[in-house]
Amino acid sequence: MLTNTPTPAASAVRAAPDRQVIARLQHSAIFHSYQAAFETLFGLPLTLRPAGSFRFPLQGSTKANPFCVLMSEANKTCSACLQLQQRVEQEATVAPKTLECFAGLSESAVPLHVGSKVIGYLQTGQVFLKTPTHAGFMAFVRQLSEWGAHFDQAALKAAYFGGRVLAKPQHEAIINLLTIFAEHLSALGNRVMIQDTPTETPCVTRARTYIADHYKEPMRMVEVAKAVHTSSCYFCKLFRRATGLTFTEYVVRVRLESVKEMLLKPHVRVSEAAYAAGFQSLSQFNRTFRRIEGESPSGYRDRLPAPPASPSHSTRRAA
Repeated sequence: MLTNTPTPAASAVRAAPDRQVIARLQHSAIFHSYQAAFETLFGLPLTLRPAGSFRFPLQGSTKANPFCVLMSEANKTCSACLQLQQRVEQEATVAPKTLECFAGLSESAVPLHVGSKVIGYLQTGQVFLKTPTHAGFMAFVRQLSEWGAHFDQAALKAAYFGGRVLAKPQHEAIINLLTIFAEHLSALGNRVMIQDTPTETPCVTRARTYIADHYKEPMRMVEVAKAVHTSSCYFCKLFRRATGLTFTEYVVRVRLESVKEMLLKPHVRVSEAAYAAGFQSLSQFNRTFRRIEGESPSGYRDRLPAPPASPSHSTRRAA
């Protein structure tokens, strides 16, 4: 019987662009700089992971909690940690979420959005949000015993009580900082998708250049394929494989980046920016902007920093 349930292969194809964005952000200089500063300042691990990757996102960090590293060595505790990752992801769809594991430590995930879609998470944690107690430790030991997981109790106790404890205001401040950074990374996501990579074919690089030179004009894929000396069918497959986007979606994102750049100028109206960037319909532009950016063009402009006030007169932004 035929159903509309997507196959794993189809889901992977749809997820590929999002994972490519996260992968490039993971390797970006801005993320590495922020990660190093965050871990040095707070002594906590910080990772960026794509949505749907249920692994130990904080393992491998030099700031990973030794207790959590110890727990990952047993299958049952490993499974419990993975279940926590899944719960965090299911609940951190709109705003940051902090959940407590079976051992009493907390992990937090801050979502990265492209429009209304979550493409990844900034994750930190492995901390106590209240001082651990002997009673809590013994309850934890009993749980391990029921699972058949055996550890050296002296080493386990030292690692458990050696865990970091954060006061509620400090934890909230850390999550607020990560939320601000997540918004910045989300904004970079669209730009990342339209940047070339060192490993792509010359054909794709030439196509990106052609699009960058002509995106303000009406453009069809057949014209670009002809310009880079290949067939439309082959170009379609090659371009999507390299960028993770269809030709049409790629051109839309190039145009949106142009609009966002023009909106930095207070005297430029939203409609003027849309038409100047190559959009033929204002209603279609508004729908596209909201789908990709998660807000209206006017809402986006309202969040931009105000321009410096002129000594002689104030400048009002064009709506």
